[in-house]
Amino acid sequence: MINFAGLGRTLAATAVIFSAVMVPVLKAQDVSAEQIKAARAAISAIGATNNFDNILPNLAARVKTSLIQASPNYEDLINKTVDDKALELAARRADLEHEAAAIYAKTFTIDELNAIAAFYSSEAGKKLLNNGPIASREMLKAADIWAAGISRDLNAATSKELDATLVPKSPATPPTEQPAQ
Repeated sequence: MINFAGLGRTLAATAVIFSAVMVPVLKAQDVSAEQIKAARAAISAIGATNNFDNILPNLAARVKTSLIQASPNYEDLINKTVDDKALELAARRADLEHEAAAIYAKTFTIDELNAIAAFYSSEAGKKLLNNGPIASREMLKAADIWAAGISRDLNAATSKELDATLVPKSPATPPTEQPAQ
């Protein structure tokens, strides 16, 4: 038979321990207004959330396509309704910005966020943002060419060395049969 009193005490003890451990962890994740402000500046400087600008328009286009396929006679009404509803939801973009700022605020110190914002707001930072992907792509091409050359040279050098040192084995002589005992 199950001992319900013992089970109850175990659950109560677990709850006390869980709350003692988790409450400080949850409070440690709170961020100050100053951290959020610094995070927003850093996010703005690096354009960290710019790629999210197309989420709502892309979702609206998918909804339109789906609804128009189902009811092609109502295309104008569907387009207008989806556009109106999407505009109503556009204000929720701020929620995503706040989440991004909170993530950055938890990840970096205020000094680091300020340094990130300062660098990426500078001419060098702006140039890195604009030209960094091009430079990275060109470096990858150079690394591929280099790796192909190294592979070719390593293979050739290894083969040459091994060919010079390995003695070709003479054809194996058939084993002599041992008389059965």
